[in-house]
Amino acid sequence: MWAATKNKDNELFPAPYVIEKLKGLPNMYDSTNVSVRQQFATSKDGTKVPYFLICPKGAKMDGNTPTLLYGYGGFEISMTPNYIANIGKSWIERGGAYVVANIRGGGEFGPAWHQAALKENRNKAFEDFVAVGEDLCQSGLCRPSTLACRGGSNGGLLTGMMLVSRPDLFGAIHCAVPLLDMRRFHTLLAGASWAAEYGSGEEDWEKFLHKYSPYHLIDENAKYPPIIFTTSTRDDRVHPAHARKMVKKLMDLGKGAWPIYYYENIEGGHGGAADAKQQAFMQVLSYDFLWDTLCEGRDEKVD
Repeated sequence: MWAATKNKDNELFPAPYVIEKLKGLPNMYDSTNVSVRQQFATSKDGTKVPYFLICPKGAKMDGNTPTLLYGYGGFEISMTPNYIANIGKSWIERGGAYVVANIRGGGEFGPAWHQAALKENRNKAFEDFVAVGEDLCQSGLCRPSTLACRGGSNGGLLTGMMLVSRPDLFGAIHCAVPLLDMRRFHTLLAGASWAAEYGSGEEDWEKFLHKYSPYHLIDENAKYPPIIFTTSTRDDRVHPAHARKMVKKLMDLGKGAWPIYYYENIEGGHGGAADAKQQAFMQVLSYDFLWDTLCEGRDEKVD
């Protein structure tokens, strides 16, 4: 908690207000050597897409920094900077970089930013996310083998599309409680209520939905990076069938050649966990999988 009081000593301190810290929760991880900055990537159509980069100060631009890119891009939900203790402890404190992409479909710049990626224009969200990933690699911070992406729910659709459309850009992927079958999404649980966001699975399938249905875009001749799918048996929003079907099809078409991992929690609803213990387990499962996989892609192996 911070307080701003009017400055009474204008000669010594010319600023009109004095900012002082009143109290706060204890630090949950060591952030003394952490840099936070906003950068911009240029999307396919020329749109400038902002993203927040949190990484160690003085990080070497040699492509060896394990970098985790997070995105959502839907329902006018804004991805704003915030203090995330588990990311700090599980990723940043270990020397990794964490990136939040403010792609279209979100609400970071108001309704127009959201509406720019609705229905037949959903590809804009995916192109924005790809642009951020490419920008990170071009900067030298990471390279595809040390870049991972993570997203859940609508973000699961996003990461599912990264798997089938740009498997060459990522060294590892976490696809959580995902939406993956856009042909039948409207028939499962709350799916019918998302027509304003995605369109109709019946009326719009041939028009545009077939272009971003990861389940239908799996290519048996492709080379896919390691990916973990997580879902919940009791998810009452996005049916676990999306993840189950995707994993089964990948296993069948890949014939064991693709590194596919799957974990289904029997509790927890759409959040994927029913309590703090389960939540901690799911987070460790995700971050350790991504970290260990990316470290294998470095020039120099790390613990």
